[in-house]
Amino acid sequence: MSGTQAFSSATELDRLRDAAAEAWIFGLPLIEIATTRANRAGFGGAMNTFDHMRNLANHRMRAVTTPNNDTLYTSGQLDLSAGPVTINLPASGERYLSLALMDAYTNNFAILGTRTTGPDAMSFRLIGPNEPAEGPNTLRSPTNHVWALARILVDGPFDLEAARAVQAGISIQGPDAPQAQTYARRSAPWNEYFASLDALMVANPPSVTDLALLRRIAPLGLGGGDFDASRFSADEATAIEAGIAQARAMIRTSGIGGMNWVDGWSYPRSDLGDFGQSYGYRAAVALAGLAALPPVEAMYMRGKGESRGLYDGAKAWRLHFPADRLPAVNSFWSLSLYEATEDGQFFFTDNPLDRYAIGDRTPGLAYNEDGSLDIWIGHEHPGEGRENNWLPAPDGPFALFMRAYLPKAEMLEGVYHLPPVTLAG
Repeated sequence: MSGTQAFSSATELDRLRDAAAEAWIFGLPLIEIATTRANRAGFGGAMNTFDHMRNLANHRMRAVTTPNNDTLYTSGQLDLSAGPVTINLPASGERYLSLALMDAYTNNFAILGTRTTGPDAMSFRLIGPNEPAEGPNTLRSPTNHVWALARILVDGPFDLEAARAVQAGISIQGPDAPQAQTYARRSAPWNEYFASLDALMVANPPSVTDLALLRRIAPLGLGGGDFDASRFSADEATAIEAGIAQARAMIRTSGIGGMNWVDGWSYPRSDLGDFGQSYGYRAAVALAGLAALPPVEAMYMRGKGESRGLYDGAKAWRLHFPADRLPAVNSFWSLSLYEATEDGQFFFTDNPLDRYAIGDRTPGLAYNEDGSLDIWIGHEHPGEGRENNWLPAPDGPFALFMRAYLPKAEMLEGVYHLPPVTLAG
């Protein structure tokens, strides 16, 4: 939608400020996924191909926020404007495998694999929004740009080669597509950010269900391919900058978690990963948990911490699971520890054990005689006999995220809750 108008009164400038804030938030997922698409050293690469990441993520991986250390990733950035692609998935047996298909706005419009299509090999045809549908096993994407992200479980260090063999069976055939363009990043000045957003909205038109928001942000002239920052006066530019500053502050403090806090853990909202009109939540997840799966596939719980969702690594922490309160999952669970960046992203931190997560597959994990489980968290060694259950932390602030893959009904329905993280006695 395009079109601008003069904003002379204080009320009109306030409206322009509010429109800029809404537009910046609406566009952040488009910008973040476009940045990822163009990053050839991370989850980007040649279009309409798959890149197999054959090692688990560690502290050196900074291509995407909150990576996991449980699965191998296979990533494909797709452009369906040139025509359909065919994707092949291998037989995975009892091994967890999922292929998430995300549109340009970070919504998971389909997930294939263990939960939905089963353990057998399969092929399917992926078409763009304007392609005529024909033939079996055809999926339509809401946008021409798609991020296809596969996760293949590694069941311990001795399972890596077997997991790689399954990973190698993921393949794609389709037309050649131009190299991904480079767009402005989220930190760019407003004129560059909105020029990039304008182009991305043309390439990936918003849904008709976004029309109410598009009308509110129409004075900015976005989505028509003709955004012109020079149309705005100095006072109008100041109002736009104020709106963006307001939006950045709101997203930075909101984080990936929902508002449902129980025993010091934030539980995801039901619309995680397929956001509808929850634009603020969608933007917060794009910043702090890009490519998050919907709860039915995996639940992400974040520890509340002491301040702003962060714990102090200089202190000793304990997570105690009674024997009857281990995570309720049909696949696997893991607790990941991250250091936080100033702009609200999370990455693994270097540590003496090269251990970035701990969970039900951790080698040597020791349960107590009554079947309960203690996980020790902190910068200092927790003491004799506890190293196998130690999740090392930096000597400073860190965040905790629990992942529960294929959660059972009691977790999805809020009957099961994680025990609290407490200071170790």
